[in-house]
Amino acid sequence: MDVPSEFRNRKSGKRRPKKGGTKPQLYEDTSMQPPPSEYGAHHGQGINMEGYNPSGYGGPPGAGQFPGAQYLNDPMANMAMQYGQSLAGQGTDFVHKNLEKYVSTSRVKYYFAVDTTYVMKKLGMLCFPFTHSDWSIKFNQDQPVAPRDDINAPDLYIPSMAFVTYILIAGVVLGTYNKFTPEQLGIQTSSALVWLILELLILNMSLYIMNLKTDLKYLDIVAYCGYKFVGMIVCLLAGMVFQSTGYYSTLLWFSITIAFFLVQTLRVKILPHSEDSNYSRGSKRSLYLILSISLLQPVMMWWLTGYIMFTK
Repeated sequence: MDVPSEFRNRKSGKRRPKKGGTKPQLYEDTSMQPPPSEYGAHHGQGINMEGYNPSGYGGPPGAGQFPGAQYLNDPMANMAMQYGQSLAGQGTDFVHKNLEKYVSTSRVKYYFAVDTTYVMKKLGMLCFPFTHSDWSIKFNQDQPVAPRDDINAPDLYIPSMAFVTYILIAGVVLGTYNKFTPEQLGIQTSSALVWLILELLILNMSLYIMNLKTDLKYLDIVAYCGYKFVGMIVCLLAGMVFQSTGYYSTLLWFSITIAFFLVQTLRVKILPHSEDSNYSRGSKRSLYLILSISLLQPVMMWWLTGYIMFTK
């Protein structure tokens, strides 16, 4: 027996379609479709399951790349980077070529060939030179031995580190006395550099005018004049803790030690080179030069540290 269609629809739970045709669908049913990815593409269409595109294609600029990668891929950025590297290389070559004309890098390396043992022994000798007996300088095939193998050899490591430490201690002392300003610290730094350069020029001119044949090179003079910064550091610290009494006591001690140290060191460098035909006159000039250098260092120590300690 045939059952009418409206009864079959009612029994199966389906609504009977109304007359006049079906109602148009207002939106697309996407319940059975895979959800779109973050960048508008469906899963599986050239993109992995997390919506990440490793190649960077099919999405916005820089998609699938680490931050800043778009700048590395930019042709203008690459060109600027290459140009900057070429300029840096040219500048480095220019500095090396022109620096080599005036300062031998191999010679400078000699003055920094030190180790911890040498530094500790040298500092002890600068503070207590009276216990040292052998002041001769060792040579190896007419070339002086590196400082780490000879405590009497001059070096630039201690003077350079002492200079930097002196500037830092000067800033601390100025701050303790409420006199610190960046301009004041800059003035102190430039003053120390200018006086060191003046010492170098005066001593070189003295050697030229006196016509003395010595083993002293200008880097040796810088090293010997730079050793005074070790005593200046101790003077500033003593003055900061014990006021004027500690400052003057320490200054007196290190004035004696630096003068004694330079007399013993420079006589090995200068006195043996006096001319045989005029030995007496040459030795006197050499002795005057040695005393001048040795006595100048305490004056410079007082000038550079006293300004910090007692300037209002």
